[in-house]
Formats: sequence, C-alpha cells, structure tokens
Amino acid sequence: MTTRQGRVGPVIEVVGDLDMASSPQLRDRLLEVVETGARTVVVDLTRVGFVDSSGLGALVLVYKSLQERGGWLGLAVVRQSIRNVFSITSVDRVIPLFDTVRDAEDGSAAAVR
Repeated sequence: MTTRQGRVGPVIEVVGDLDMASSPQLRDRLLEVVETGARTVVVDLTRVGFVDSSGLGALVLVYKSLQERGGWLGLAVVRQSIRNVFSITSVDRVIPLFDTVRDAEDGSAAAVR
C-alpha cells in the first residue's frame, strides 16, 4: 500500500487482496489522510485481485467520514470481478467507481462543483 499526492488529493494504491488481513491497514491509512485535512481521496484498486466484506466496510467507513467533512471518495477499479462485488453489495451506488485514477480525479472535480 502506497500513498502519493495526485492531481486533486491523495491517492492510496492498494496491491494484492483487500481482506481481513489488509483492510485495517487501509482503513487506518485513509482515516489518517482524512484527519490531516484531505477532502478529495482516490483509492486505486486497479491492482487488487480480491475484496471481502471487511475491505468494503473499511471503504464505506472512510466514505462516511469524508462525507461528514464535505469531502469525496472515488475508487479506481479495473477488474470486473471486483466491480461485481461493489455492484452486488450496492456500494457502487454510494461510492463512485472509475476505470483509472485519472478518471476518478476528473470525476471528483465534477462532483465537487
């Protein structure tokens, strides 16, 4: 997991699986970014092969935290199997999914306007 400054805010890149073992680390990293004042955050899941309910829970928790602060969270997701998890659980109705980090950053600008 790495954090870098993107065009509109922090980009958190996750590699591997987002599951019970890794989701607490993602949650803590995202909450830390939010606590330091970030209002637009993109999570890059393009190199993630699996997401379980704990991963979804971490993302929803951070989404709510950002919403309370007038912020925005977007997800870059390439794999159809991962998109299906977000669709089946209806998380994609709340947190927007994009094909690339660049698309998410462009989408954040539109959402914030």
